[in-house]
Amino acid sequence: MSDTHAVTSPVSITAVDRPDQPPAGPALDDLYRGFEKALLVPLWTEIGDLMPGHPRSSAQPHRWEWNRLLELAGRAGDLVPVGRGGERRAIALANPSLGGRPYATPTLWAAIQYLMPGEDAPEHRHTQNAFRFVVEGEGVWTVVERDPVPMRRGDFLPQPGMHWHAHHNAASTPMAWLDGLDIPFQYGVEGQFFDFGRDTLSTEEHATPDRSRSERLWGHPGLAPVSQLGRPKGTPLLCYRWTDTDAALNDQLALEREGHGGTVEPGHALVRYTDPATAGDVLPTIRAQFHRITAGTETAPHRETGSSVYQVFDGSGRVTVGDHSWTVTRGDLFVVPSWQPLSIRSEASASDSDSGALDLFQFGDAPIFTKLNLFRSHTEKDDR
Repeated sequence: MSDTHAVTSPVSITAVDRPDQPPAGPALDDLYRGFEKALLVPLWTEIGDLMPGHPRSSAQPHRWEWNRLLELAGRAGDLVPVGRGGERRAIALANPSLGGRPYATPTLWAAIQYLMPGEDAPEHRHTQNAFRFVVEGEGVWTVVERDPVPMRRGDFLPQPGMHWHAHHNAASTPMAWLDGLDIPFQYGVEGQFFDFGRDTLSTEEHATPDRSRSERLWGHPGLAPVSQLGRPKGTPLLCYRWTDTDAALNDQLALEREGHGGTVEPGHALVRYTDPATAGDVLPTIRAQFHRITAGTETAPHRETGSSVYQVFDGSGRVTVGDHSWTVTRGDLFVVPSWQPLSIRSEASASDSDSGALDLFQFGDAPIFTKLNLFRSHTEKDDR
């Protein structure tokens, strides 16, 4: 654009009469008008916002009730096709502080996906890292790189970016699950790619094997197939079964009762899903963990850089995030923004939990912060 055309500057700077600011007056006003026209912003007017003493997230703590999500997803199943155009019947959580964007946090996408009996969700791939977590139901197979993987209650199914994937429901009833992706992060850094795949699945891909090829190769503790080493980053194991997660949590609590170490704090067992080839986080941008908190236990307030989304798998309890507090039950989801303190009290019993404890699935963006040397955490018990 020619310099002779007037340009309305988006920059607006106001002189403020404060001890940490230069003295206000006509000369300073004239300087600021010059900055505005030249599209310049002085740090001394912005430092408190740009460089605060600790993270101040644009997201806020919030809870979504699973029963309400399930009801709305069921209505969408009757009205909204799952094929090309809509691509997926996925309904994203929108944090109330993020301007209506379909973002649970500034870096994380979380959605309920719903597939009707006999439906196929068509194939596509994307750079976004993704996973599925099943809080209830079964009958759907996700097909990753033409490998059908069964999805059942309690299963965690990660999928690194740029893997072709589709889904099919072989059951006579609908099924819903939690989708998690790093969509907001990749959108913000402008690095995302997306490709449409085939519209239909082959007969072989409509198979319903009890174990996927991925599990047959990688699902053996401590044992890696040498023929598959040196693969791209991201876990090659496409399903982490609930029976293994449950056993690991039970063993931690049993060891604690016997007087040995194993839990992160009394009554609080925690496991992390890891890449069997590297022992690192299961996905390059997403950390996934599972908590079991025994009845009557209250966790010490904990905060960390980066954000997380939690889903209650079983049981009930009271969750406090910053100034927000809610009662949660099976399926409910809640958000913990960056550096907000989280504490959880388990009120579970045999009447609402198979384990008798409060079980929670968690995913967050810690790997991003770790790679950038920005990850920090703090637990109040550290001060006691």
